[in-house]
Formats: sequence, structure tokens, C-alpha cells
Amino acid sequence: MKQLIIRADDIGYSEAVNYGILKTVKDGLVSSAGLMPNMPYAAHGLALLEGYDVAIGQHTNMCLEYPCADPELIPSLIDENGKLKSSKTYREAFRNGIDFVVFEEAVIEIEAQYQKFKELTGKEPSYFEAHAVISENLNKALAYVADKYGLRFQPLKLDGHSTFDGKPIQILPMESSKPDYDPFETLKRGILEVAREDMPNVFIGHPGYVDDYLMKNSSLNINRTKEAAMLCDPEVKKWLDEHDVELISYDDI
Repeated sequence: MKQLIIRADDIGYSEAVNYGILKTVKDGLVSSAGLMPNMPYAAHGLALLEGYDVAIGQHTNMCLEYPCADPELIPSLIDENGKLKSSKTYREAFRNGIDFVVFEEAVIEIEAQYQKFKELTGKEPSYFEAHAVISENLNKALAYVADKYGLRFQPLKLDGHSTFDGKPIQILPMESSKPDYDPFETLKRGILEVAREDMPNVFIGHPGYVDDYLMKNSSLNINRTKEAAMLCDPEVKKWLDEHDVELISYDDI
């Protein structure tokens, strides 16, 4: 039997994203969901999920909206408007062989988001990881903060072999950025071709609905609705059962 965590990233991204995540927790297959502590709709998303059996993790966000820390303490991470530098800025820097993130400043912001997470939820995160940006110094800072506070850390990796809390896990392929994305076919290929029986497997999703804020700030928009529909489709659960897939959460590891 294969064990599978179906994770929903981006609680707090927008109101519509929050409602999409709620749908996949309430009526679907999502067992674990990541909170972006600095986002304006973080509290809204948590309120929607109150009372549901879902592991809430810290989905550390270093590339959207205002930071949790004092901007004057983290200048390498801030743009001219006082907001966190965009994911596009990270990608362009990576292509040019530049890592503009100052390790010590990243630690300050990550810790501030951790404290905000605890303020919002009243508890420790079930898991600890980050919204996808490319920076070696950021990855080191995440590992440092996780070690300092004893957090259950999953290093930033979009697919392949990884670890969670020091234990091996397998990350299934994530193809949500493809214009012809078919989430069910992606999940099936992941289970049949990549998933392991000797360790937990993780499918990272971004289910959600669409609103004006999302359309203005994310290229991942319509495909979120495809994931929301897939993760609430009874045929998907039936297929997983037929292929001996056990759904678990990060709390079960």
C-alpha cells in the first residue's frame, strides 16, 4: 500500500483561494494545508477551516505582499514599494547566477512569519516549508529556523526524493503551471510511476477559486479551479482506493 498526503498550499493568498481550499478539505481529499502568515486573508482562511480535521503548516511566503518583520531590518528582501520582492525577481536573479537574499535577513523574516503563524493559529505548525522561490541562502535560512525552533521541516523541492522531519518522503510531480494541465492525469502518473511504498508520498496542490486579486497577482489561476474540482471528485477517491492508496496527513508521520 502507498501512503499519500494531498497538500493544499496558499491559505491566505486571496478570499477565493481560501474558499477553494475549504471546499477540498470539507468535501474533498485534502488533509494538510499551508498558511501564508503574512497575507491579508490569512485569518479569513483559518476561520473558514476552523473545526475541520486538517493539518495546518507554515507555507512561508517570501515573495508577495508586505513582510511580517520590520522592512528596515531586511532590505535585501524588499522592493521599492516596501513589499517582498516578487517571484519573478527571484527567477531573473537565479538565471543571472545571483542570490540577492542575505541569510541573516531571511532568518529575521522567517522567524517573524513563524511568530505570526503562532499568533494566528495558537499552535505550532504541523509542518514547515516555503512558497517556491529559488535561493540557496533562503533554503539555508529555512533550515536554520526549523532547527532553532524544532519545527517539522520539509526542504523546498518541487518533485523527487526529499525529507520531512528528517524522514524520507517522495514528492510527486507538480505540473500546475502547464497550460494544458490535467490534475487527475498528473496525480495518476505520480501514483503509478513515481510513488513509493516504503515512504510517504506528497502531492502538492494549489486548489482555489478565482477573484480579481488572484488574477492580478498570480499566473497560477485557472488551473487552481481544475485542482479544486479534481480533489472533490468522487471518482478520484474511488481510483485511489482501487490502487491501494491510503490518504494520510503530515500529523500521521
